Amino acid sequence: MVCSQISIFIESNMQKIYKISTLILLTLFLSAAKLTDTPKPWVYNPALPEEITVFGEKVPLSDPEVKERIENELILLSRQEHLMFRYFKRSGKWFSKFDSIAKMEGVPTDIKYLAIVESGLDNLISSAKATGFWQFLDETGRQFGLRIDKEVDERYDPEKSAVAAIRYLKSARAKFGSWCAAAGSYNMGMYGMETRIASQKTNNYFNLLLPDETMRYVPRIAAAKLIFEDPAKFGYLLTENDYWKPTPYKEVVVSSTINDLVAFAIENGTNYKTLRYLNPWLRGTKLTLGKGASYIIRLPKS
Repeated sequence: MVCSQISIFIESNMQKIYKISTLILLTLFLSAAKLTDTPKPWVYNPALPEEITVFGEKVPLSDPEVKERIENELILLSRQEHLMFRYFKRSGKWFSKFDSIAKMEGVPTDIKYLAIVESGLDNLISSAKATGFWQFLDETGRQFGLRIDKEVDERYDPEKSAVAAIRYLKSARAKFGSWCAAAGSYNMGMYGMETRIASQKTNNYFNLLLPDETMRYVPRIAAAKLIFEDPAKFGYLLTENDYWKPTPYKEVVVSSTINDLVAFAIENGTNYKTLRYLNPWLRGTKLTLGKGASYIIRLPKS
């Protein structure tokens, strides 16, 4: 009798416990669903400032089509967090160097943002075989002073190819009258830009109907500039330690052919991998120099 009563008591209370557990789980599920439906605090419209300049030239935001283009690129770029954090980190190694080169060449420092748009500050090879930070094709690279062969490809030297890119842009600006038009030609070629200007009777980049990629090119540069100048405004919280620092190195001048770069690296207290890391323009295992030629090679400082 007593056992029977105990059994009934346990069964009754187990049912209550089951009901209470079910209610708790349902409450938790609904709470989670509500939290999931709540917009994240960082999902917001990245508003444009009242005025934007790129290469020192004012962007005509009063033109609704131009404003839409800028906003479109700003949304696309700012929301690619996995890419933007890589770009931020890489910029710590390169932006100050590109700024110095731009100042020496007498051009706007905004030019560094071309390398963001072209390659994300990476030595890439495009499907069209454009190569390096500044994405030069063979012919154009040679035209603007870069050595390109099996042993040396200076398109992989971010600083030398930056100088070549600046030379291109200076030439294009002299031809088309503005840095924005020059940048557009960097994307579509000088001949292409020249024919569009002639047929549409305007050299104002923002008034030209161009191929889609070129229409997006300068707005994407402007978007990159806005994000890099104020990362926190777009949800990127970074400290100084989050940016990669330039690798310390020392320089040696070589003025004669090096037949074995592997042996050269070992003789200088390093290895071939590190030699190539510091000098990505070296593309083989030897370096042939003509009479009177010389190269600066970087070696680990330590």
